[in-house]
Amino acid sequence: MSTRVTVVGIGADGWSGLSAAARELVDGAAVVLGGERHLAMLPDVPEQIRQAWPSPLLEALPPLLAQFDGYDVVALASGDPLVSGIATTLVDLLGKDAVTVVPALSSVALARARMRWSAESTEVVTLVGRDPHLVARSLAPGLRLLVLSSDGSTPAEVAALLTAAGYGGSPMTVLSDLGSADEARVDGVAASWRDEAMPALNVVAVELVSSGARPLGFVAGLPEDAFEHDGQITKRDVRASALARLAPVPGQLMWDVGAGAGSVGIEWLRAHPTCRAIAIEARDDRAGRIVRNAATLGVPALRVVTGRAPEALEGLEAPDAIFIGGGATEDGLLDACWDALLPGGRLVVHGVTLETEALLAHRYATLGGELTRLHVEHAAPIGTFTGWTPARAVMQWAVTKAPA
Repeated sequence: MSTRVTVVGIGADGWSGLSAAARELVDGAAVVLGGERHLAMLPDVPEQIRQAWPSPLLEALPPLLAQFDGYDVVALASGDPLVSGIATTLVDLLGKDAVTVVPALSSVALARARMRWSAESTEVVTLVGRDPHLVARSLAPGLRLLVLSSDGSTPAEVAALLTAAGYGGSPMTVLSDLGSADEARVDGVAASWRDEAMPALNVVAVELVSSGARPLGFVAGLPEDAFEHDGQITKRDVRASALARLAPVPGQLMWDVGAGAGSVGIEWLRAHPTCRAIAIEARDDRAGRIVRNAATLGVPALRVVTGRAPEALEGLEAPDAIFIGGGATEDGLLDACWDALLPGGRLVVHGVTLETEALLAHRYATLGGELTRLHVEHAAPIGTFTGWTPARAVMQWAVTKAPA
């Protein structure tokens, strides 16, 4: 596809607010794409083709662009087209050399200006076309959030999530139609936020105040009680050790095989917003529990595959890292995982039985890596005194596949 697209950002002041150069680009384009609202702002241009964005966008966009292959196309967007905007989608689809971006003032910049919040003190969370539970990943006392809403119902959803997570005392401000004549501001507190729709174009500003909630932090090794589980969970000390060796890298994919409560995959995703993970779990009840844990802890994008490995691994995207928390002795499982792992990828396997230890010792002798035995003891009452209670020792084999 040889289509070239110039994405022009339009601020709240519409056509009149565009620079002369931007107006010339739009006027001179053979094809203009955009939302109905943006297209309605434009003056008439004889013989210019104007097409509203299709729905669903991601599926219908490639054939739409193919219609205009070879044309000079202008796409209209709100504010900065690279802030949760269409320009990002177009760059991913066409490549950066085929897309030119002419930004306007973004809603994020306007919201910071209205709140008098510096960029350095503010985290931006986009919920545009995304699950509202993403907010939960960013919860920490004192943090400021600017939440880009998907629609007018988002503020009430955010308020409910904050309240459920123990941040009901957090001040919230909804800034709608920023920069336009209809700009409005509504202030309140999450726990008492009114359950009614706001204008569709809005940004939610939140100053996080904990109402007794325990900060979870972003370092691997969340406490077990942060997860819903039935006892089948990788304990926090050995989980932290596993994640240190899995080494989450932005954009990379991990398989959590025999996921149990999903704790390793969830913590992989919490390491960076662009990390990806697939949890493979044989039991339906545990798979459902993983979905709930992922939402509660702010990583609803965790994909859950219900099925028994290695059969359930067939057809999955090749991973950059794999964790096997149990079931390593399943016939063919280790071979299937090793074969699927991308060059340079990391494999971490845990075992507590003699049979698994023997298998991992053999693999270590064959493939190398790092073989570690983890012994963890916790203080517990012994009568009127306190002593150490040991947990089962865990053998951990960690190995990196040779680069291509």
